[in-house]
Amino acid sequence: MKQIKILYNDALDDIELEAASELMDGFGHRDLVENLNWRESYPYRPITLFNIARSNDSIFIKYSVRGSMLRAIYSNDLDPVNEDSCVEFFCKLPESEGYMNFEFNCIGTCNAAKRKSKAEGVVRYTLDELAQIKRYPSIGRRAFNEMEGMFEWELTVKIPFTLMGIDPNNLPEKLMGNFYKCADGTDSPHYVSWSPIKTEKPNFHCPEFFGELIFE
Repeated sequence: MKQIKILYNDALDDIELEAASELMDGFGHRDLVENLNWRESYPYRPITLFNIARSNDSIFIKYSVRGSMLRAIYSNDLDPVNEDSCVEFFCKLPESEGYMNFEFNCIGTCNAAKRKSKAEGVVRYTLDELAQIKRYPSIGRRAFNEMEGMFEWELTVKIPFTLMGIDPNNLPEKLMGNFYKCADGTDSPHYVSWSPIKTEKPNFHCPEFFGELIFE
């Protein structure tokens, strides 16, 4: 089972997200989203890295992506951002039956829910709840149609523990989770994961294949 540590940095408590994004370049554990679980049907793999760290009250994730296309047509939270150039974070408490999915396109638009499976027990976060998730996209927030070429972009997000059902004063030993890169609606659809997924067809909604995210 894959593991990564969520390191604590008290500096993240008191700075703006843009400054936190710069800080995370030299702090936090970095890993690759590189597993082509469905290589024969979807062989494209953009270079995708992520850093993860925490403050007293939130998790910070910074994604860095380099790929051959870019799309962000969705600008309203709860839109289907998985169809755009998208990065995702799924997680759950070890003892929980359900899990959470947080999905972001490259301009920071978010779709997120709590659920028991892909289609069962789905409770979408409200717009007011999603407004609590801070985002800093390196390419700005304006929507655009798909563009061809080589592009590099970053997205840093700050997700409050309370939004994840976690007491900041009583953190668990670990979370279970996975990190993804996808772009369902583009000319180069792809489905890449941090922790390997062993299913016949693309499916990110597989908590049985989550890795361990250990709090330190």
